[in-house]
Amino acid sequence: MSEIYKNRHAAFNLHVHLVFITKYRRKVLGGVHHQYFSECVAEVCKSFDAELKECNGEADHIHMLIQYPPTVQLSKLVNHLKSVIGRRMRVDFIDLRAAYAKPVLWSRSCFASSCGGAPLEIIKQYIQNQQG
Repeated sequence: MSEIYKNRHAAFNLHVHLVFITKYRRKVLGGVHHQYFSECVAEVCKSFDAELKECNGEADHIHMLIQYPPTVQLSKLVNHLKSVIGRRMRVDFIDLRAAYAKPVLWSRSCFASSCGGAPLEIIKQYIQNQQG
């Protein structure tokens, strides 16, 4: 069974799978970028009381698995991650600044998927079997 997290007002088990894609899908990310990205994501997640569980990717995208509390708006977390990490990476890596004419790193879009817990059909059956 998955771990249930608790805070003062809730018990929860929320995880999201995020994928950030480089602008124009340019293959600009290497191993050193991925390591730095992971460190930055972990730091930003802490400020949201969230936790980076896994992070990896390729030259044009990065996958993350993040556990977060119900008080976090996912859109705010994503926007904060993209802006803070993109800015930090462009400052610290000259090669990333040179890859784009404008101060960008990430595509405007991203992939987000909830994960964990029982399959939807099992949850639907459980709810249908509840007596009101």
